[in-house]
Amino acid sequence: MSASIIARAVAVLEGNWNRTHTLPATGLYPHQWSWDSAFIAMGLRHISARRAGQELDALLAGQWDDGRIPQIIFDPHRDADYSPGATFWRSSTIPGSPGEVETAGLIQPPNQAWAVWAVHASDPEESVRRNFLARAYPRLLAWHEYLRTRRDRRGSGLACIVHPWESGTDNSPLWDEALSRVSDQPKHRFERPDLLHTNSSERPSDREYGRYFWLAERYRDHDCDDVDSGYPFLIEDPLFNTLYAVSELALARIAQALGKDPQPHERRSREITDALGQLFSSRLGCLGAWDVVQDTLVDKATINGVLPLLLPTISHASELVATLEGPRFLGGGTLLPPSYDATAADLEPELYWRGPAWFNMAWLSIIALDTHGRAAEAARVSANLVRLAEENDFPEYVNPWTGSPHGTRRFSWTAALTLDTLKHKDRKLLG
Repeated sequence: MSASIIARAVAVLEGNWNRTHTLPATGLYPHQWSWDSAFIAMGLRHISARRAGQELDALLAGQWDDGRIPQIIFDPHRDADYSPGATFWRSSTIPGSPGEVETAGLIQPPNQAWAVWAVHASDPEESVRRNFLARAYPRLLAWHEYLRTRRDRRGSGLACIVHPWESGTDNSPLWDEALSRVSDQPKHRFERPDLLHTNSSERPSDREYGRYFWLAERYRDHDCDDVDSGYPFLIEDPLFNTLYAVSELALARIAQALGKDPQPHERRSREITDALGQLFSSRLGCLGAWDVVQDTLVDKATINGVLPLLLPTISHASELVATLEGPRFLGGGTLLPPSYDATAADLEPELYWRGPAWFNMAWLSIIALDTHGRAAEAARVSANLVRLAEENDFPEYVNPWTGSPHGTRRFSWTAALTLDTLKHKDRKLLG
């Protein structure tokens, strides 16, 4: 284990620390993001379980009355540094939002309970001393209940996203067809402060941002109520729901540790896992996304569609393993799995979520491979993850074949998940 890379990863997390939480990157991402904080806590726990718990406490403090954990909790002093910011969302005017902080109305993938359990397990004595699980559990219950009741828009047992940003894989090709139904002319005149920190060739286009803002406006202007009958973007994302099922398993562990019944969470995880089978594409050998508005499967191979392998009992596991290890992802000379099908004609290996390899997806892939007995390939991806992070100052993402860095540098979840890869050798799910 390299003491040098550990020290450098810790320095990134220390440098991005902002009183109660970690910024994803000090320039490009100046607020607290939901799934980022959960990934970051996975690495922070190896430095300080107390700080990792504080990271998650700060996130849960932004919860809305309906249970949602928001995509972003804003720093009011940096509203001009990111768009859309607190002024756009004006969450304090929306009933049920938290009074103490300004937040986005959207959400992000539900990996928070997984992170809470991992932080507890890393130092149970510190967790008990801080009453960490007992404080987090009711908030996580409300969060998952929100997903179960407010976001299952077709009664399938799966939660919908209502905006590409909610997937975490913002401009993935999975959303192209649904976005084509959305206007790119929002009322709000949007700025692009992101382009001050990275090349425009590596970021979504202004036209895509126009559609993102139009959707966000519509959602905001309906008070983020999830009952807008004509809403044009409702998608069941396989990765979002996989993390939902994983976090239900984590909630079962948390419940058991608190002397409560774990079985409702275990049952709910099985239900989500079984429902994910509806998204399997035999043509691609992986899961697509379900377009609820059109009632059809989006039949494109993305990293989202192979990561259901995180679930030990996922259906079509052998096909999913073959796809992950095959030419679409890890079998075509790639160092880390690309975010989009490596054989696709419209692959763009340096453009955000349209082809580059992301370190959080590589980390999830390692766990997925180990979960299904593919230890050698998991070890190869682990070694490449660490090497590329070290050589490139913890980049946001890389070219899957060359490893050339793109996006911002000193990116927090890259540093955190590098630490976890080095320090946490049991890569089984919830290990």
